[in-house]
Amino acid sequence: MSESNIQLFKRWFEEVWNQRRTATITELFALNGVSHGVDENGADIIGPAAFIPFYERFLGAFPDMKLKIEDAIADGDKVLIRWSATMRHTGDGLGIAATNKPVAIGGMSLARIANGQLVEAWDQWDKLAMLQQIGAVPPLAANPATAKSANG
Repeated sequence: MSESNIQLFKRWFEEVWNQRRTATITELFALNGVSHGVDENGADIIGPAAFIPFYERFLGAFPDMKLKIEDAIADGDKVLIRWSATMRHTGDGLGIAATNKPVAIGGMSLARIANGQLVEAWDQWDKLAMLQQIGAVPPLAANPATAKSANG
């Protein structure tokens, strides 16, 4: 069961994010499935009909996104995938004017799978790094005390 769940979640990442197959969203994300941690405003996304607009906004900002699965583990009905992604900010899909800047981020996604579908998922990824890399948020200033001891 665990291995088939890993393959299902890997399929989600490959087909949805790398192959841009919207049909896979409606096939693999349960009608009442819940996605935590993805929406720009922090709200849960429930079902494929609510996920697809987020997906389209994100790809509208980063149409060349390429996602790589780094690790995958499973325990019972849950699968955890650690991933990395590279992309270029060439669109305005997230309400931030395109900067054409390259972005590299990483994250982890945990999904609960039942009856061959994703019924609940939790996503943690470095949104701050993404915003800093496109210039929407300034990078944090170095702490002078830390910099001094590192050079001292």
